[in-house]
Amino acid sequence: MIKQQERPRLHLLGAILRAVSVLAILGFAAWGAVALFYQAPGPAPIRLTAAVLWVVVSLAVLSAHLRWRSRLAALIYPVLIAALLFWWQSIPASNTRDWAHEVAQMTTGVVNGPEVTLANVRNFDWRTSTDYTVRWENRSYDLDKVASVDLFLSYWSGPAIAHTLISFGFEDGSFVTFSVEIRKEQHESFSEIGGFFKEFETSVVAADERDIIRVRTNIRKEDVYLYRINMAKPAMRSLFMAYVDEANKLTETPRFYNTITANCTTIVFAMVSRIVAGLPLDYRLLFSGYLPAYIIEVNGFMPGYTLEQLREGGKISAKAQAVDRAADFSWRIREGVPGIVPLRRP
Repeated sequence: MIKQQERPRLHLLGAILRAVSVLAILGFAAWGAVALFYQAPGPAPIRLTAAVLWVVVSLAVLSAHLRWRSRLAALIYPVLIAALLFWWQSIPASNTRDWAHEVAQMTTGVVNGPEVTLANVRNFDWRTSTDYTVRWENRSYDLDKVASVDLFLSYWSGPAIAHTLISFGFEDGSFVTFSVEIRKEQHESFSEIGGFFKEFETSVVAADERDIIRVRTNIRKEDVYLYRINMAKPAMRSLFMAYVDEANKLTETPRFYNTITANCTTIVFAMVSRIVAGLPLDYRLLFSGYLPAYIIEVNGFMPGYTLEQLREGGKISAKAQAVDRAADFSWRIREGVPGIVPLRRP
């Protein structure tokens, strides 16, 4: 027999369990609807119908649970959730789709001693966002002559969100930039929500700066900032090889992009943290627009400058627009950037 003083506790426990179950049903109703809308097979009307049906079933289960505390509903809905999760996990990433031109090829690298040969380095000539000359090239780099690592942040959606690019400079004055990007199809455009729901694969793009930086500054009119990273030469080599290894792995085993867990910044952080021990996790790794404040705190920039000096001196969009297609684009956008001693022109 339940003692009188224990009944309030049991009543409270029952209320908590009911609240948790209600939140769980509502959560799976919302998540399942969006997952079905993005990934159910068929055209948009069919996917929308599947999403609506899932919501209707979920709400019917919720109603039965609240009104009659139905044991049948309590048994059936977990089975439906398990089936939905099984389907979700079975959706494969792919390297064979009708890709957009700028991600149609995948960068790969072959290592021969200190020399790394990259296949499919992008070098498009952009006239507008839809008018461009397609060029994919093979280029070789001597890691014994790597001389610098630069961070580009390209702001396209307010101060909190920026795209992260890492550029390596060499003693001969050449540069190659790596960018972790969504691999979108011809009909697709970027979607933060879609990035949570397997809408895009992940791609590592190696590119000439007159392509991958200029398209942001001159064509898309984004606000781009350049920062010189304070990094020893062995770490530069390791980071370069980390990009090559990541690119090669994605060629062999495609992987979905995720807006939070596998994006342009978190993947780079994972690579850098294997080289530089003890880097702390921080919210600014997700809100990449604030990344410079994090980097200066871990002594990642060249010393002797405040964050404001680095930011003001690192604005390159106006310079890039003035330089446009010039052969010395990379050299001229670095003029006056704090902490950068110009290499010789190529």
